[in-house]
Amino acid sequence: MLPKDPMLLFSVVNTRLRDEYASLDELCTAEDVDQQTLCNTLQEIGMFYDPAQNQFK
Repeated sequence: MLPKDPMLLFSVVNTRLRDEYASLDELCTAEDVDQQTLCNTLQEIGMFYDPAQNQFK
């Protein structure tokens, strides 16, 4: 389960993307998370997914 707090979510998602998942699609499928909701939550704190680096920045 992913945290609800956007700053914690940012940290956890980037760590999992780095260590466990090759893409955001893979993470969302494995974690059963709606990708658009995840992106919207992180956009609220100014973070956007960079597929080339497989991380939110």
